[in-house]
Amino acid sequence: MHQQTVVIGSRSGLHARPASLFVKAAARQPVKVTIAREGRDPVDARSMLAVLALAAPYGEPVVLSAEGDGARAAVEELAELLARDLDIAA
Repeated sequence: MHQQTVVIGSRSGLHARPASLFVKAAARQPVKVTIAREGRDPVDARSMLAVLALAAPYGEPVVLSAEGDGARAAVEELAELLARDLDIAA
């Protein structure tokens, strides 16, 4: 299993646009990735409702986890995405 802690970089937190971009990127991964806030159960990173329900604010650390072939690359790609301010147009 590969895990990585990353701090939410979007000023609005993991809501609306940032959550949508994150969920779409998670759905493209070859492995299932989970995301969790400290003290909470992990949720499927491919589920928009689950990711929104986390209500992770700006600056909050979250833990991404995945198992299997491609887990490290998947977690690292998603961590890099979450660390950016996704409310700003690329």
